[in-house]
Amino acid sequence: MSRKRAVVSLGHESLGYTTGAQKDAVRVTARALADLVEADYQLTITHSNGPQVSMIHKAMSELRRVYSDYTPAPMCVCSAMSQGYVGYDIQNALRSELLSRGISKPVSTILTQVTVDPYDEAFYEPDKVIGRYMEKEDAEAEIKKGNYVREYPDNKFRRVVAAPKPIDIVEIESIRALADAEQVVIACGGGGIPVIEQQHILKGASAVIEKDSIAGKLAAELRSDVLIILTSVDCVYRNFGKENQTPIASMTVAEAREAIRRGEFEAGTMLPKIEAAIAYLEKVEDGRVLITSIEKGKDAVKGKAGTVITSTPAH
Repeated sequence: MSRKRAVVSLGHESLGYTTGAQKDAVRVTARALADLVEADYQLTITHSNGPQVSMIHKAMSELRRVYSDYTPAPMCVCSAMSQGYVGYDIQNALRSELLSRGISKPVSTILTQVTVDPYDEAFYEPDKVIGRYMEKEDAEAEIKKGNYVREYPDNKFRRVVAAPKPIDIVEIESIRALADAEQVVIACGGGGIPVIEQQHILKGASAVIEKDSIAGKLAAELRSDVLIILTSVDCVYRNFGKENQTPIASMTVAEAREAIRRGEFEAGTMLPKIEAAIAYLEKVEDGRVLITSIEKGKDAVKGKAGTVITSTPAH
């Protein structure tokens, strides 16, 4: 394969938060992704789905409330729905952008399942908020079904689900085949559809998988040359949000681990991205990770922006 292989992880900012905003956002995102294709990268793209899966969950729950003969959609089904419609918008926007530049290249979305351990500790302490605000009566009904809820002020409640660690990407061989054919692939959207393997059957799990976690695993499985994490900031910062914050141009895995030990990265925002970078570089020692904003992606691959993380000091 002549082209460099890259896994690109897209955050919420690349997609928007509503169906209309998403269509506008992916046009901008498509231009940034097309820049990478023009720079001779084969792309495998994964993306967040927090707002999208939450919207779907709310809609399906309300449908059940209005029409009693409808059954609620489980989280795994909501995740599959979000993968489909987010992938649909990305692949069409990117295909159009590539064709406008004279590049004819297939762009495909793979509905991707990811196995998780039913005994993962996350299932005993769910912490990912999902869906609508509920009244106490609805919350009690959820609890009776074995689900977890979190209480908010004014006697409001929301459901919470687990975020277990990914084990295996079920469709990895299909993803690899398209990547080897130098096509653009969209896969593992929203972290993948969480499933539990029971003999030969895959059973959907009431959970979500961290998008950054699966991005690191996907990049490792594909032996990618680079993992590009596009987020809301131009680079990783030391003392982020404080008066003395300073940009970090580069880090080694050892330096990243030490920064984690000192508590420099916020849980739920930058910390999962740094952990994903470490997990990938442990498997692909000659790889590199770029963390930057979508606006700076083109410059970052040229070494002019963002934060680069490598196994050993960059030369």
